[in-house]
Amino acid sequence: MTPLSSFQFLNRRGLLGLGYGSFLGLNLGGLWRARSESQPVAQANHIRSCVFVFLYGGPSHIDTFDMKPSAPAEVRGEFKPMATTAPGINICEHLPFLAKWMHKAAIIRGMHHGGHLHDSGSIHMLTGRALDGPDRELFAPLPQYFPSHGSVVAAFNPRKNHEVPFASLPYAFQNVVPTPCQGGGFLGNQFDPLRIDVDPTARQYRIDLLNPREGTSGPQARRRRKLLGALQPSSPSENMDTLFDRAINLLDSPSLRNALDVTQESTRVRDRYGFTNPASPTGEVNGGGGEMGYAREMRGQNYLLARRLVEAGVPFINIYDYKQQGQNWDAHAKCANQHKNHLLPPFDRGLSALVEDLHTRGLLDSTLIVVAGEFGRTPKINATAGRDHWPECSSVLLMGGGVKGGAVYGSSDRIGAFPASYPCTPGDLAATIFWRFGINPATEMRDQSNRPYTLAAGEPISRLF
Repeated sequence: MTPLSSFQFLNRRGLLGLGYGSFLGLNLGGLWRARSESQPVAQANHIRSCVFVFLYGGPSHIDTFDMKPSAPAEVRGEFKPMATTAPGINICEHLPFLAKWMHKAAIIRGMHHGGHLHDSGSIHMLTGRALDGPDRELFAPLPQYFPSHGSVVAAFNPRKNHEVPFASLPYAFQNVVPTPCQGGGFLGNQFDPLRIDVDPTARQYRIDLLNPREGTSGPQARRRRKLLGALQPSSPSENMDTLFDRAINLLDSPSLRNALDVTQESTRVRDRYGFTNPASPTGEVNGGGGEMGYAREMRGQNYLLARRLVEAGVPFINIYDYKQQGQNWDAHAKCANQHKNHLLPPFDRGLSALVEDLHTRGLLDSTLIVVAGEFGRTPKINATAGRDHWPECSSVLLMGGGVKGGAVYGSSDRIGAFPASYPCTPGDLAATIFWRFGINPATEMRDQSNRPYTLAAGEPISRLF
């Protein structure tokens, strides 16, 4: 079996296929088989869910969570630091909602790695492992090798029997081709996420798997299972009946359908998470409920859906905060303008609303929120008022999940160029996530050639918890 690329996701045709051989490779079947065999790793007070917010393109750490007000003007930029609810911790003035929740947050300020380009940087940050070979962008599809964080959790989570163990939204991200760091890698595509797509025009979310079509409703699918039973060997190596029944149950799952329907939330709640108005020259977040106020771009609503997925019991959720080039965090030109007018407002509103709702519902302590990009930005502002790629130092925000509120791990030097104390790697971040789930990061996994690897190439940052 060859490694499968990250953008091979669950699909209805595969789910309802009649061929026994094809069904053995089905995501849900393999996932349930592997998870039923995983062994728990003891840890007290481990988390139930993780929401990993990936700010694709690379946000400026100096303009968000590691400001340098005493640095020269060409480094510190135009933004002012803002006091927060965590004494001694200041963040960007354009993050006023998050400033009210920093007593529930911790900042890692010495993240670093060697991936200077979007694909190599994203692979390192979302798998905890560097891209094999030279640092490069990908211009043709490349099979994913190491599994993503969510795929490892899906395979090794000691808590079992989740209807959906891993979900991603609102699309697969890419630079030129889909970046191979979003799925199961050598663990197999059975550990890919359930991919949730957004329809910005209808302001709704959808999963093709859950859209009934002729001949594929629950009862009709069960009749197909009986036919499958007649076709499969009399003594199969897998319990196909159980696996197929679970797959069909997902088709009929009211909890998953309800979680996806964010329109069940009141207008007030949806407005609090924010709709970005693309018709506005400044891209402001509109708080009104009128038709013109609702956005075609639903960045804030992604956080609302993540909250509903946490409530539905999904252990790992990736939010890819990404749009086409020129509208993501890759601010090579006019960095301050891009952050102030287009990027920070929907992020600030959506993430703070997620934290507030999880806290109010008693779910924040059991839900770890991780916010990171593939790298930071250059300390010195360039000739086009932008900042360029800079993996030598960046910041990661952790919220909830048992973190020590108001904590900072490590520091950068006076201009934010390199870690000055307690440097941290993507492997350490991966180990921290797994450890918080009660998964031992030193557990062994093997690729298709039976080569052994530990789940994470780092150590948990336990002092933050």
